[in-house]
Amino acid sequence: MGFLDLPDQPDEPGRPERASMSGADRPALKPRELPDPDERGRVCDAMRAHTSAETAGESSDAAGESQHDQQTDAAGRRDYRGEVPRFTAMWADHETRWPADRRTTADPSADAPASHHGDGEFRQRSERQADAAEAIGWVRGAEPGLSADAQAIEQENKDTYGGWLEGFEHRLKGEDRLKEKIAERLEGEPDKSSTEILRKIPDAIRYTFCFQPENYTRGYCDIKDRFENCGHQMHYSKNWWTNPEYKGINTRWATPEGQRFEVQFHTPDSFHAKEYVTHLAYERIRDPTTSRAELRELHAFQRQVSSWIQIPDGAADIPDYKKEGF
Repeated sequence: MGFLDLPDQPDEPGRPERASMSGADRPALKPRELPDPDERGRVCDAMRAHTSAETAGESSDAAGESQHDQQTDAAGRRDYRGEVPRFTAMWADHETRWPADRRTTADPSADAPASHHGDGEFRQRSERQADAAEAIGWVRGAEPGLSADAQAIEQENKDTYGGWLEGFEHRLKGEDRLKEKIAERLEGEPDKSSTEILRKIPDAIRYTFCFQPENYTRGYCDIKDRFENCGHQMHYSKNWWTNPEYKGINTRWATPEGQRFEVQFHTPDSFHAKEYVTHLAYERIRDPTTSRAELRELHAFQRQVSSWIQIPDGAADIPDYKKEGF
């Protein structure tokens, strides 16, 4: 399985906005990896709504809530790993009731090259594609040095806080996905070059550090300091530990040369939930063809999974940050 883009890993850990459904209204969805600067207020609102819903006994059948909610491990903590088989069964049941093949797919021939474009437009598209390929090559050239820094930081941190890089083999976003992102952004900024666009995409290069819960908060601070000591600048940090549907911290950085990259911070359980339990629910939430009825179940499923993840001491107090100009 490839490394999931959450918050946009989350395309966003992305990576949609992680908020509870209210009535039958569909929420304004955003990728996890592109949360708004004022997300803290919405997170608090979502938490209050989530708490009120629990008090009222919200949709226990949809969320799969039952006597399992009271189970804890030997240390008195909620046992996420012990619940994974139940989550897997819940998702299998969801897919049975909401089969993926219900969706219509676009006709791939509808926009085939030169199928209905004039010569001038086709030539412009070809030039754009060549420009995008060159820009992607520039990112791939910047990656080895940055990855060497990340690996050195991992070794230095491991001795004290035991942190490790997870999913390192997926540190570069796929070429097809990068071309899609470039094309999407060029629609709004047609005067920019593909290189200018790509250098501002926050997760073309991305890393994930994991820590055991007891080392998470200090480990985060240590990794942050070490990246800064290498000359990289953090311009954005979003703490999702108080969010009812996604757990972790997503940060965005820029190298001295201006190449942007993303660093996520997880515990083993929060990473496992994102990558192996809720990733298909996340993809369906992002799908504009998903019905409101299914969305309610998807959000309830994500809340149920996330409620079992242990929040490390001090993690919820790590402040958000956004540097002006980015």
